[in-house]
Amino acid sequence: MILLVLDNMAKVNSLVKMGTWKSVNRTIFILGICALLVSVATLSGSYSFRSLLVTNSFCDYVNPLNESEARMNFEVVIRKIRQEMDELKNGTLKESSSSEILLRHSAFLADILGLIESMQALGPDVENATVDHPLVKLNHQSDEPADYFLIEEIRKYVRVKPNRLGKQNFMGANGTFTSIGHACFAMKEELEEYMDYDVGEICNDDWKLAQKLMVHGCDPLPRRRCLARAPRLYTQPFPINESIWKLPDDRNVRWSGYRCKNFTCLANNGTRKGFFKCAECFNLTHHEMPRWIQLTDLDPETNTTADFLIPEVLKIKPGEVRIGLDFSVGTGTFAARMREFNVTIVSATINLGAPFNEMIALRGLVPLYLSINQRLPFFDNTLDLIHTTRFLDGWIDFVLLDFVLFDWDRVLRPGGLLWIDSFFCLKEDLEDYMEAFKVLRYRKHKWVVVPKRDRDDDREVFFSAVLEKPPRPF
Repeated sequence: MILLVLDNMAKVNSLVKMGTWKSVNRTIFILGICALLVSVATLSGSYSFRSLLVTNSFCDYVNPLNESEARMNFEVVIRKIRQEMDELKNGTLKESSSSEILLRHSAFLADILGLIESMQALGPDVENATVDHPLVKLNHQSDEPADYFLIEEIRKYVRVKPNRLGKQNFMGANGTFTSIGHACFAMKEELEEYMDYDVGEICNDDWKLAQKLMVHGCDPLPRRRCLARAPRLYTQPFPINESIWKLPDDRNVRWSGYRCKNFTCLANNGTRKGFFKCAECFNLTHHEMPRWIQLTDLDPETNTTADFLIPEVLKIKPGEVRIGLDFSVGTGTFAARMREFNVTIVSATINLGAPFNEMIALRGLVPLYLSINQRLPFFDNTLDLIHTTRFLDGWIDFVLLDFVLFDWDRVLRPGGLLWIDSFFCLKEDLEDYMEAFKVLRYRKHKWVVVPKRDRDDDREVFFSAVLEKPPRPF
């Protein structure tokens, strides 16, 4: 049908020569054909081609037309109409006697072109706005992620954002492809609750919902267009010479969702509930200050410990350790101590029952709010050191451990150090876990296994190591 329309348009110049009265009849004919074309374009923008072909809505025998092919057809129609307009303009210069009719045709075709272009621009929005009848369950579902969600904010977020100028951006892409984790689709209700807000207004106090999404694989979370809630009475942080070893002001944290409602409660918590992985992390003076500087928790039988001291680790690579990552559960004490040795450490953690990220920041250090699910946001071969404690333990699956270790290997530079600090597991699993670390074929600088003595159960052990990434060929 489109070819017939274009063929009729191509004959406009010859029709003009036959006289004004014939041109009027032909004009009416062309108007009718173009009106039909607009109708088809409008229907194709509002409905899928599948809905035009299938007469029985409960049947699903016809394969849908590829959306990219339909868009290509629109582009061909627009290009042909533009060519016809150029020919009409050229005909106007040659046939001055029929210029009025030709100009009228040209103006009409310009209107048709504007309509089709508007249909092309609005097509995806109109298509997304359609709602299937609840009794109709088609086997073929849309591949567009936005069509899976109901909340408009998440639909807007996941759609591809084309560049305004129609050219590649500085990243070499024709649009911005916003991403969310695949597990977000399995947590549809939670994600839609997270994205249900008034644009420009204050966000809901839903950090626990956000962290639940992250921990369960919906990571990275989508950006939001609402204003993050802040503490009611935020005060100035302490100066850097005080903040490292001083508990922050309680007013600088939103305490919703925590058992404790102030830092003193956290520091005195002896129940080991809520943040059992780091029950004493907020006791800065007694528990945290000696760590990595003094030997503690010696095994009385073997006189050994799983703890290595920072000075002895830095002696392995004198002057070479400058920047690194601490992937642990803690309040940033490792980064605070390394700062005293002129080493910059970024502390990655989540708020596991306590405001760890706020605490790290209020101490004047850099927190990285990151779950184990996410690829590290560093480029290859860039870090001098990766340290981990109270995080990679015997709970972790061997395949997941492989993915984590290989990602850490990716960001460590050749000659960089991997410091496994007090990894604990069951004795029967120790060999399997140590084999996972050996797969990387790192050079061993320190390697020790000692009993874990904080419980009556003697089945658990501590394993610590300092390993060096070897140089590898390109």
